[in-house]
This record gives sequence, C-alpha cells and structure tokens, in this order.
Amino acid sequence: MSQSVERALGILPLLAQGPAGLGDVADALGVHKSTALRLLRTLDERGFVHRRRDGRYRLGAQLFALAAEAIENLDVREVARPHLAELNRATGHTVHLALYQDDEVVYVDKVDSRYPVRMYSRIGRPVPLTVAAVAKVLLADLPEAERRALAHRVDYPRHTARSTPDADAFLRELDLVREQGWATDIGGHEESINCLGAPVRGPQGRVVAALSLSAPGVVVPAEGLLELLPQVLRTAGAISQDCSGPQEDP
Repeated sequence: MSQSVERALGILPLLAQGPAGLGDVADALGVHKSTALRLLRTLDERGFVHRRRDGRYRLGAQLFALAAEAIENLDVREVARPHLAELNRATGHTVHLALYQDDEVVYVDKVDSRYPVRMYSRIGRPVPLTVAAVAKVLLADLPEAERRALAHRVDYPRHTARSTPDADAFLRELDLVREQGWATDIGGHEESINCLGAPVRGPQGRVVAALSLSAPGVVVPAEGLLELLPQVLRTAGAISQDCSGPQEDP
C-alpha cells in the first residue's frame, strides 16, 4: 500500500471518534500539517470527510452512502457459506443458517451431517418459532415491545413434551438468550434432535442472521453437543466479522 493511501485511510478511524482539527490529524499520523492538509483536502473533495465551520473535520456523507450501499448488497448467505462448511467439516454435524422476516424464521442455507441420520429441515422452509434455536436467537434481539407482542400472538404447538408451553415461558427463554448470547433446542421440536444456536451480527451490532449446529441424541448427547458451544460461537463471530468488522468476544 502506498504511503499516501495508508495515511489517508488512517484519518477515517480517527474522525470516526469525533471531529478533529488539522493539528490533531497531523499528530495522529505523525506528519507535518501541510501533508495532513493535502490528504484532508483530497478526502473532502471526494466527500469522505467534511470541513466544519469551526475548521475541524468530520466524516463525510459519501462514506456513509458507500457503507449503506455495501450493507444493502451484502449477501449474508454468501459470506457465511465457507464458515458453515468449515464448522460442518470440523464437527460432522448439520449446520443451518436462518433469517427472520415478517414473523417467520426461514432456513436460507444448510450443510448436511456426515452420518446416515439426516434432519428433515429444508432451505426455504419456515422453522417452528417457539422451539428452534435459530428462532430464539433472532427473536431475542427484537425490541422488547415487538418481542412481547410477537410472543402473545403466535401459537404454541406441543411438538414434544419439551416444547415451549406458552408466551410467558417463551419470553423468559428469550430473556435468557439475550443475556447469555446463544440458544438451545433440546428435544423441543423433535425428541431425538438437539441444537445450539448463535447470532450473526451486522454493522450496528444487531442480529441479522442465526446459525445452528444440530445432531441426533443417538450420535451425540445434549451434554456433548454443548461442549461444542465455543466452536459455534467462534464461527458466528467469524461470520459477523466478515459482515461488519471485528466483534466483541461472546
């Protein structure tokens, strides 16, 4: 990378912290004020920074426009795919990616397990909202009023004896998911299937997708699947980083 480009890029994270004067920019870059001014003028001409009336500089509208366009065109499925495949390769278990829209959580990608016992889930099919780990992860991130309204208008089918029974129980579970940052489905949808879910976060830290790792109890007991939680969280964090930049450790 050329020195000028590197210095110009160094200005952007500085201004992301707030407006800064010419001297502040020069000091941060370790250059003379004339060099800093030349870089700032170029960025200002392109709309990446803006000179305020008080002489200080802030980030410009063009930078935000590019960021918004990049986010709009981001295909989470495409970004996540290699990470899902690697988690599947490392564990041998079924891996899903799901999105939430219009009161539905839908699988948008799936990597099947290596063993003969397969899950009946299919890409494009909605998942059971009140029991699936990916649904809990996605719904737990909703604003409280929206979360409570949803919990009181959906049905609570008894898929198994471990299915979520009612809205109050569902809201308590979603509160737990928000607190711990991950979710489980231990035989709630199918008696023989256990599942771990983790959030994929976008640029503002909001949950934009959820991934899950699922396995039959005959292959690995629930306790054994829970031992893979750090690996699931690392995978979700890696996808989040590719989507929007570094994330805090779970």
